Amino acid sequence: MDLGRERSIGDGDSEEMDREPSGDTPLMGAPFYQSRFPGMVRQKAYIFDGFGNYFNKEWDLAEGRGNEFCWYHVELPKSNQKLSLSAQCLIDVLCPPLKLQDILALVSNGPYCTHVDGALVFRVNSPGPPSSDFTFRLAARVTENSVITVSLGRVPRLGFSPIGQSLLSEIPSVESPPSHEGEQKEHGGIVIKEHVLEFLLTMNHSEEADNPVPRSVSNLVVHIIDTHIDHLQDVVTKLEIELDSVEIELDKGGYTLKKQMLDDRRFPKMHLNLQRLLQVIAYGEQVFPRVKEKCSPKRWFSIEDINSLEELIGQLRRLKENAGFIANRITAIQASLDSWQSEQINRKLYYLSFLSIVFLPLSVITGVFGMNVGGVPWTGQKDPELQDGFRNVMFLCLVMLILLLLCFLFPSLYVRLAAWRRRWATRRSWSFNRKSFLYRTHGGEERGGYLRI
Repeated sequence: MDLGRERSIGDGDSEEMDREPSGDTPLMGAPFYQSRFPGMVRQKAYIFDGFGNYFNKEWDLAEGRGNEFCWYHVELPKSNQKLSLSAQCLIDVLCPPLKLQDILALVSNGPYCTHVDGALVFRVNSPGPPSSDFTFRLAARVTENSVITVSLGRVPRLGFSPIGQSLLSEIPSVESPPSHEGEQKEHGGIVIKEHVLEFLLTMNHSEEADNPVPRSVSNLVVHIIDTHIDHLQDVVTKLEIELDSVEIELDKGGYTLKKQMLDDRRFPKMHLNLQRLLQVIAYGEQVFPRVKEKCSPKRWFSIEDINSLEELIGQLRRLKENAGFIANRITAIQASLDSWQSEQINRKLYYLSFLSIVFLPLSVITGVFGMNVGGVPWTGQKDPELQDGFRNVMFLCLVMLILLLLCFLFPSLYVRLAAWRRRWATRRSWSFNRKSFLYRTHGGEERGGYLRI
């Protein structure tokens, strides 16, 4: 039954290849060129029959007809390279028959959503180093019977699994420690690895095998946007888990761990990556509502998919709030580390001040007894009139010291004096008002209990 269906679809594909290109579809026709970047760009091409089945097809950028529609996906290499090199890769892959204007609209940075040559083109490409896990680029060109998407690296859950059986369809047994040999054979069934379980815990969605096959172009557009938002959610979840583990390490760790985190600038880097993630989310908030607005009047875009886009936009806004909470947590942790560092510096300064206090009298004594007062006035030791010259010099030093202390203590003495004068003036005014009140009260009793107003 399945083989017959696959053969019929294959015959339909061969018939489609034999069709003559139509004048109103600019994507028809097989390109004749050779790529200059073999192996760098990954290409995937699918054709959907509109009834829940999909098949791989050749990379000819041809549009489907009737209920059939095609999907062409390009994965740019996730490495440190210039944006112009990515544009050259797309030119080699898409230029015949796409125009340069279409390719530049797909590969450029920033939010974008408009019609180019009758096709809806939108992108949420964020600037930044392509090798970073927090740099996202996803662009799409949508027509009535075809979708062309460009992503930076692999987007999880974007494709479809031909097996159709998920790991979560059965209850798996977790991988046992190496000390218990033979226990896995007793359980039988699916044995899930520990690292796979940790990966599944960071996901908020199912596997590729559980993805429903799109039945229309609108379903495919919703699927592409959904996987993009799920990818952002996965990154936020991993960031939350990393932040939780770091908080636990800080609670248990000591001086060495905190000093290492400060030297590595771990939290400033995490905050910078989160700002890049928030930038991508902000781009999605700008672009996806415009996609919904431009797709609403299209007859091939169903109302259910419009509602799905609205739900995805709401999910993106909640994701932005969650990322904002994580940014506040990172700021609080960095502030606590900064305060801890300031405390350590103050403690070292306290030790230094204590040493200064210890050695200050010693330096004074050595300075006094090491003074060479020969030739200084009042220091002629052989002259009977100047026999007290050394005492006079010490007296002058004491006077100068007192003057210096008064200069340093004058502001505090002035503040104390001003406060004392204010308190004295307040007490005097209160005493005067009390005497006046008592006088008016006794005078009122003599006049019959009434007060003069």
